Formats: sequence, C-alpha cells, structure tokens
Amino acid sequence: MTRTGEGLRERKKRAMRRQLSDTAMTMFLERGFEPVRVADVAEACGVSEKTVFNYFPSKEALLLDRLEAMADALRHHLADPALPPVAAMLRVLDGELADVETTLTESGDQDHALTTYRRFGDLIRDTPSLRAYRSDVADRYVDVAAEALASRTGLGHADPEVQITAAALVGLWRIQVRGLRTHLRPGHPIPDAVATVADEVRRAASRLESGLA
Repeated sequence: MTRTGEGLRERKKRAMRRQLSDTAMTMFLERGFEPVRVADVAEACGVSEKTVFNYFPSKEALLLDRLEAMADALRHHLADPALPPVAAMLRVLDGELADVETTLTESGDQDHALTTYRRFGDLIRDTPSLRAYRSDVADRYVDVAAEALASRTGLGHADPEVQITAAALVGLWRIQVRGLRTHLRPGHPIPDAVATVADEVRRAASRLESGLA
C-alpha cells in the first residue's frame, strides 16, 4: 500500500527494507538464527552486506525490526494532551493488534500463518541474543514513553512520576504480547483470540486507571 505523500525513493527504500526483513525471517525460521549470517541474507536478496547494515543496525534488528514502529506510535499518541495516558496507550496497542489480525486473516492459509507466528515466538524465546534485543527494545519504549509524557506535563523525563507512568504503560504492551502468544493458535478463530487479548489488556488498563490501592 502506498503511503500518502511518499515518493518513489521512499517506496523503494521501504520495499527493500521489507524484503530484507521478510527474507531474514524465512531463513531464520528454516535454519535457526545463529547459523544464518547477515551475508547470507544479503546474497539471497541480491545486495551487499553493507546494504543490509545501511537498513538495519544489527542481525537481531533484521528479525525484530517491526518492534521499532511502536516507538513512533508512542511518540505520537502519548504526547497528545487531549488523550489521558492510559487511553493513549490503548490506542497504540489497538493499532498494533489490528495490524496483527489483518496480517494473519489476510493469509491464504490462516493455520499456516498462526503456526509461523508461534514459530517466530519460539525462535525469540530460544535465542538469547534475540531475547536480550527485545528486552532492550522494551527499555527504549519506556524511555520514549517518558519523553512523550514529559513533553505534556512540564516534568523532566527522569522524574519518578513520569518514569513509573511510562513503565506501567509499557507493561500493558507486555500483557498484549503475552496474550497474543497464549491465544493465537492454529485451529482457533483469529478474531476470537484477538478479542480475548484486547479484553485482557483492558482489564489490566482498568487496574492502572483505578490505582494499585
């Protein structure tokens, strides 16, 4: 899908980035993360290894690049003073959930897509460097959320009130990731699983809004 205002150069760069990421995921799932080199991904895509690193800072980023899109959503929604923080975070998560549902339901073979989704989760769980990278991404989410919240409150991003709020909001993302992992399974209707995950996230969000007391 062409993005509004996107030129030919930007479309080509986005297409190449997607090709590299998709190719890497296929190769990692088939052969494992460690045996596949960045040079192997580059060769499969007909580009140089340097080109791959121009798009991705690390081998781990090739597989987990889509996590970075959430940082932009956090910056956009959490900085909006018209949205309470929890409502803003739910808007971010609803967007992510809709993307997951669309990707899976538009697949020709939904059970195959769900199996691949679970294999992707297994690969991350079983690969220490990928687990560490995802943890680092989550830490960056907290930093991004804190910066966005600070911009609307007048407090510093390192103030404890901002930090605990940012960490709690990113905790809702963790609930959603865990819920998707639990409920998205072959043989189970995707819309039902997504609805269950959304309900679990809102139950957790309700607790944040009412306060731990």
